[in-house]
Amino acid sequence: MGVINVTPDSFSDGGVHLQPAAAAAAGWRMLDEGAAILDVGGESTRPGSEGVPVDEELRRILPVLESLHGAPVSIDTAKAGVAQRALELGAEMVNDVTALRTDPELPQVVGENGAYLCLMHMQGEPRTMQVNPTYEDVASEVAAFLEERLRVAVDAGIAEDRICLDPGIGFGKTVQQNFELVRRLDVLTSLGRPVLVGFSRKSSLGRILGDPTATTGPLSASVAAAVAAYERGATIIRAHDVREHVEALTVAAAIATA
Repeated sequence: MGVINVTPDSFSDGGVHLQPAAAAAAGWRMLDEGAAILDVGGESTRPGSEGVPVDEELRRILPVLESLHGAPVSIDTAKAGVAQRALELGAEMVNDVTALRTDPELPQVVGENGAYLCLMHMQGEPRTMQVNPTYEDVASEVAAFLEERLRVAVDAGIAEDRICLDPGIGFGKTVQQNFELVRRLDVLTSLGRPVLVGFSRKSSLGRILGDPTATTGPLSASVAAAVAAYERGATIIRAHDVREHVEALTVAAAIATA
């Protein structure tokens, strides 16, 4: 899953794809590099970020979606109005970092359009999620949350076989909790749905390498985390640097099946 943040303030690439032409060009390039789907978002969810209104989110993403017509697209949003318009323009998946907890109309939009859905775990909200995140057992608690949200989605009429789950690396977790979630990914895969892992460029990668104030992590560490997640059962890897991740995962898959 290639990441296209059409925002001025995303944690590692804010502003890079803010212009529609740049965002669309990046999307087509990522597909050429081996991405299976493009995750387009118009609202930053980095730690400390504030939300944007529906009209601003739409203003950012609509020209990009129009330019990516025919490409496999996921819309990264928690808003029903944004999701509906994106699905009308050809998006296939809704990637909701709030796991259907923000907009009560979003489940209906997903279900009626027959869209795929990604449910993500987040402790708190973007503005406050990194203020002392606390768990007794992070893997078990994240799995219990996602299992409950999965039931909510299915009860709302969304087909279970169209839902994937995301532990939410960096969303209300410490450095060690992020790594524990990948190490114990079997706790999440046991729920029976595909698991998406987005460790790409996250600050935990920079901090584990010795920089306690890092806000991002290097490509080498991102690729290492992706391979580790794949080896533990992740189905979807969300990445900013598509070519390098595809190459590394192709080798890892070849070794696993040799």
